Amino acid sequence: MNHLYVYYKLRDAQRPQALAPARRVLEAGRAWSRRVALLARPASEGGVATWMEVYEGVEDMAGLEAALAAAVDKSGLAGFLLAPRRSEIFAELPADAAALDG
Repeated sequence: MNHLYVYYKLRDAQRPQALAPARRVLEAGRAWSRRVALLARPASEGGVATWMEVYEGVEDMAGLEAALAAAVDKSGLAGFLLAPRRSEIFAELPADAAALDG
């Protein structure tokens, strides 16, 4: 099963205004994921906050990524981003360590 992690930076002062658009993006991804979460680093650096969206149990990654791209534009979240959103995909390791050999 694959998991998608998307992180981005925004101005710390804009966190209250960015929260609703970020939650709308998260909701757009809910149909593609078994579990979703919105996280933030505990402390900002130089007035810049880092947020992360988590999408666990994704079977159709291309569908999810397309839905999220559309939601970022539609929700207004794009206006808060200081740089492009970055994403990373991780896959669960098998429970059996022997499955990792060869």
